[in-house]
Amino acid sequence: MNAPHTISSAPGPGSGSPYADTSFWMQTADDDLTPRPALKGDLVVDVAIMGGGYSGLWTAYYLLLDNPALEVAVIERDICGFGASGRNGGWCSSRYPLYPETLERRFGPELARRTLLEMFDAVEEIGRICEREGIDAHYRNTGILSVARGRDQLPAIQAAHAAYARLGLDDRNLLIGPEAARERINVTKLEGALYTPVSASVHPARLARGLARAVERRGGVIYEQSAVTGITRGPRPALSTASGRVQARRAVVTAGEAYLPQLAPFRRSRLPMSSMIVLTAPLTAAQWDEIGWAQGESLGSQAHTVDYLTKTLDGRILYGSRGAPYHWGSRLDETRDREAIGWMQEAVVNWFPSLRGVEFTHAWGGYLGVSRDWSPGVTFDPATRLGNLGGYTGRGVSTSNLSARLLAGLITGRETGLETLPLAQHQPPAWEPEPFRWLGVRYVQDAFRRIDQAAEDGRPPPFDTAFAHQLSEQ
Repeated sequence: MNAPHTISSAPGPGSGSPYADTSFWMQTADDDLTPRPALKGDLVVDVAIMGGGYSGLWTAYYLLLDNPALEVAVIERDICGFGASGRNGGWCSSRYPLYPETLERRFGPELARRTLLEMFDAVEEIGRICEREGIDAHYRNTGILSVARGRDQLPAIQAAHAAYARLGLDDRNLLIGPEAARERINVTKLEGALYTPVSASVHPARLARGLARAVERRGGVIYEQSAVTGITRGPRPALSTASGRVQARRAVVTAGEAYLPQLAPFRRSRLPMSSMIVLTAPLTAAQWDEIGWAQGESLGSQAHTVDYLTKTLDGRILYGSRGAPYHWGSRLDETRDREAIGWMQEAVVNWFPSLRGVEFTHAWGGYLGVSRDWSPGVTFDPATRLGNLGGYTGRGVSTSNLSARLLAGLITGRETGLETLPLAQHQPPAWEPEPFRWLGVRYVQDAFRRIDQAAEDGRPPPFDTAFAHQLSEQ
């Protein structure tokens, strides 16, 4: 296999920017990635938002959509889309961050069902906004295909389907056997699949960059290359940077997701989990005939280390995994995470043996935000005037839209109908302090790797499988 590099066969206008190396998506975005002016000096606005990813941009968009006279400023450390919003696998998923059976157990069937219906609407809402705002994000309703690769993975999709059936949503989440699954895609060890017709694929960076332009058209101001160094709460909330301060009349929003723990007050609020991606060159027609995958569903297995695959619009296979280890103190270390690239390339061939020798053109990584209870949260405190949203655990493309609509309403006092959802005013517990956080997370990651490897080799599960599941239970 060829070593990964970062030269695109079809570079976008931003391919000459240093930010193009962030990901294939940023390299093929539909603008030149020129940074907007940095914040210089002090200013006062109605709402100040830290973070130019999906969470911050959707919040700004909905604030301005409903309140055109509001003064809204977004403060971004690098450029819009630099974080997970420009690096993810391109899934716009209708599935909530919690398993459906977990959602049902924690909140009851009525609220679980309503939450899942809102997720379907969030996927469709993103499509509507792309059309309304002229955002060419390659939005495609492709569906999700969660496959069982091996009989040991069947219980996971069966349990999910049973939960959907109890909630009256089995018509939107179909359990299919190995023959029907293989008609959709030809992967090794295929024992069945759970198919969700309503879910989309997007070009993540085009969505983020297009959304930033939509915010500006509606009157928002975005300052890039302006790292937030401090947050003030209370009657005069503010965001501070090295070159200026933004005071807010109504609210300050922290939308930093996996980057939020870099600020001391939020050190234990989220766990930054590495997610790495490798990308093939465009496949030939003969290779696609062998693989199938004609509908281009978002594809994943039930591996404990979590894998996800996307068929890009130009005919490549994107393979992502969360197999890179957690770093002490929630440190972000993309260089060390790249050590996972080799086995990830081999994993693609394990899925599709006919691709032995395929060229890999790109590899990149980033971080997603994980809350201690695996549940996203949207909070706004009128006393401190601090709003926060995040903790999507890898389902952020769609969940950020739902969360931002809720938060915009909480800030302005407008009812959105989302106020009773599980994420509304949900404050997850803090992660353990070090060294307990590092010891616990590393143990679970290692256990999951051993469990997956045993299943791959056809061996019995490790002796501590039940304990690892108990520690990581949603």
